[in-house]
Amino acid sequence: MAMRHLLLVSALLASGLPAQTDPAMADGIPRYERVRPQADYERREVKIPMRDGAKLYTVIVFRKGTKNAPILLSRTPYDAARTTWRNSSQRIEEILPIADAEFVQDGYIRVYQDVRGLHKSEGEYLMARPLVGSLNRSKVDHSTDAYDTIEWLVKNVPEGNGRVGICGSSYLGFTSLMALVRPHPALKAAVPQSPMVDGWLGDDWFHNGAYRQINFDYITEQNAKEGSGPVSKGTGDDYAVFLREGSAGAYARAFGLLDFPAARKVLEHPAYDAYWEGQALDKILAREPLTVPTMLVVGQWDQEDSYGAPAVYRAWKPKDPGGMLGLVIGPWRHSGFNREGASLGPLDFEGDTALQFRTRWMKPFLDHHLKPGAPAFRLPASVTYATGTNRWEVRDAWPAGKPKALYLQAGGALAWTPPTEAGRDEYVSDPAKPVPFVPRPVNMRDSAMWGSWLLSDQRNVSTRPDVLSWATPVLEKAVQIAGAPEVDLWAATSGTDSDWVVKVIDVYPLEMSNPAKLAGYELPIGIEIYRGRYVRGFATPGPLQPGKAENYRFALPNVNHVFQPGHRIMVQIQSTLFPLYDRNPQTFVPNIFHARPEDYRAATQTILRTPGQASAVRLPVVSD
Repeated sequence: MAMRHLLLVSALLASGLPAQTDPAMADGIPRYERVRPQADYERREVKIPMRDGAKLYTVIVFRKGTKNAPILLSRTPYDAARTTWRNSSQRIEEILPIADAEFVQDGYIRVYQDVRGLHKSEGEYLMARPLVGSLNRSKVDHSTDAYDTIEWLVKNVPEGNGRVGICGSSYLGFTSLMALVRPHPALKAAVPQSPMVDGWLGDDWFHNGAYRQINFDYITEQNAKEGSGPVSKGTGDDYAVFLREGSAGAYARAFGLLDFPAARKVLEHPAYDAYWEGQALDKILAREPLTVPTMLVVGQWDQEDSYGAPAVYRAWKPKDPGGMLGLVIGPWRHSGFNREGASLGPLDFEGDTALQFRTRWMKPFLDHHLKPGAPAFRLPASVTYATGTNRWEVRDAWPAGKPKALYLQAGGALAWTPPTEAGRDEYVSDPAKPVPFVPRPVNMRDSAMWGSWLLSDQRNVSTRPDVLSWATPVLEKAVQIAGAPEVDLWAATSGTDSDWVVKVIDVYPLEMSNPAKLAGYELPIGIEIYRGRYVRGFATPGPLQPGKAENYRFALPNVNHVFQPGHRIMVQIQSTLFPLYDRNPQTFVPNIFHARPEDYRAATQTILRTPGQASAVRLPVVSD
């Protein structure tokens, strides 16, 4: 038997086949190389040293054979390793995000880097790390880290041509903008998309002083070395959960969020003080020269960072000598330009608008600045998509419309002429029964809902007694608006504090067959909230005088929309948008985060439509 076994082994060896694996051999191996020899790309993982000695994990990806190529950099808190391994594949288009395909197909080198302190990068992580100064006593920030990264890349990536662009959305848009503060000379172009610019005025954390409670999950997901993930509040109706806990501060205490410095910083700074204003990138960039050609991008229905890109455009455009700064507004949700863009919520567009943007404007812009010999490209002042008629429009200025007041009238009417007689409309706002921002049950972790909620049919709240509506007659001709609608609200409350929510809505005909799904639909074109205590200044909150009319002025997000003949324009006003925004107790307390249950009281809200105090929304109407 032994002789037979030896002969069998000898025969196997002679045949060139390997010997059988010992059944007792351990099955683990030290490392599996996922990138196989047949891969059409190279993928390098490096640690780039910063000026303070910290090393930042960076992934460099390019198609095999690439040389003399531009580098496109993104700096992310969302895991560079995972971002550059979307699918387990040997094809470069499959491992990278879908929006990278057009670039790597044309020889770009794609680089993703973990920001300091997260994932595989060294150092300490601060959410939205401020620039070095009074709010950051270290010697490093996202500006210096971007500079040091670009310095290393141009010296150590031999396939590069010495030219670097930077892009990215949301937090990556924020780091893209930070790279423009004292930029590296090799940084030749930037495409910040939905950048986080001012977290208090209108981006992630607050809108005009009202806190966005969905961000508690972001704090726990980003800042716990162990146990990270969303707040462990259960999977029930968010409306009921947040209502049960009371104030946003009480919610934070109930679930241990005060252990997070990031949460405490928010709760300790409810007003627009130096903490928030000192981080506002539009104000920072307004003091900087515009030296890097920059294409700012945002979605018309961006549910997270609608404020930032237009704010930077307004702040920086006066310094543009011509063709250095442009604004793109597409028919997208947050970061929608990096996804499939043929539809959003109930709306269908003419083709994939995200792909159209990337191929018609973003890539030619970057090619022009990063690839010597590329075709010339002139950056327009604005590129926007006119929803309602589904067409791209290129203009030499933004906004493209001029403000035209649409006044609230008696009987729920809207008109282009001011009221001639004194009038008012009233409703009772009860914090115990806040208006849900989407139909219940509410699950703010539902990505499909969250991505399209700004387009949700407002018929779901139109019949509530604490939501008032005014509408024009049926339009006989189209009305196009292009810019940011401006609220000019005269209102009073029986309480000592109040929130005001204003919506501009496109009301579709009750009967229509193309498409039938939009018959009677009340499509929001813009929704915004304003916390009344800040009527005298965002840094100086104070109580409202019961019964005294105050003039609240604020803007809705920038849009390009056409209200078609047969439609109506509607304005809605309410005082809660829950649980996305924390409830105003309607009794003034120094810090709403610390409001007690007894502070929450119903109040009668009065909307004035009187000569001299005529409530209106000023629409940026494009002339015929």
